[in-house]
Amino acid sequence: MNPATIDPAGHHDVPANCRNCHAPVHGNYCAACGQETRLHMPSLFEFVHEFVGHYVALEGRLWGTFARLLFRPGALTNEYLAGRRRRYVEPLRLYLSLSILFFAAMKLSGAEMVQMGPEDARVTASAPAQGKPAAPVIGDADDLPADMPRHTTLPAPLERVAPGLRQAFDDFEKLDRKEQGAILHASFFKYAPYAMFCLMPLFAFYLKLLYLGTGRRYGEHVLFALHTNAFAFAMFGAFMLMPDGFVKLVLFCWLLGYLPWAMQRVYRKGRWGTAWRWLVLVLLHAVSLVAAVLAVLGLGVAFFH
Repeated sequence: MNPATIDPAGHHDVPANCRNCHAPVHGNYCAACGQETRLHMPSLFEFVHEFVGHYVALEGRLWGTFARLLFRPGALTNEYLAGRRRRYVEPLRLYLSLSILFFAAMKLSGAEMVQMGPEDARVTASAPAQGKPAAPVIGDADDLPADMPRHTTLPAPLERVAPGLRQAFDDFEKLDRKEQGAILHASFFKYAPYAMFCLMPLFAFYLKLLYLGTGRRYGEHVLFALHTNAFAFAMFGAFMLMPDGFVKLVLFCWLLGYLPWAMQRVYRKGRWGTAWRWLVLVLLHAVSLVAAVLAVLGLGVAFFH
């Protein structure tokens, strides 16, 4: 018997073969891929039900995941390492979802990520002393002598790797402040999510170095990095929604204390052992964040054409 086609009315016999993998089927589900065998054209209500059930309810996994992520530092990581995984949202999916929501909320909020100075901003020397000539004024490039070089100076290795990069920076300098700010603002939202994601392996590498000799595998550190950074995205998103006041202060204190508490719960070191590792980790990650932001803005300048 040939496989039955989808019936708009919603009623037909079970086909002989699965429409997805073409394996022989007997019953309501394919034993090879798990797809339903009785298919029909879904209604609007079924689309909504599927969305709510899959993305919101997740059979209770979403709420249990968020409860442990937000209010029990390190508990979600320990649950995953203990093998209790089906009851929670996958770590990578959780991180990506919260990071996307965070950057979307930041963009919709209209937050200015790059503040450019006024168009006619200049650096001037202080008033000249009695009997001494005034110091020269440093202004826009148009005020410089015509024979003075106006090229951006880049490291020699970077010049060899990207010979056209200096010209891009020179062209960028010719734009007015408003155009420069718009380019940097757009580049931040274009490249920053990728940069933050690329920092996860580096964050895990820092943890690997800090906990050498504990027998922890690198994958365990990646798991911890995904959970703690997903929490950070949730907290920073809450900062944007909350007005200044006591609630925001509480959120900041919880964000500050969350990471060391999670580290102690997962890695089971003493207070002092956790404290110095937390301090080193924060410093290393802060340097990485600054480098990532500068790289993101640099990409925006390099490819603004």
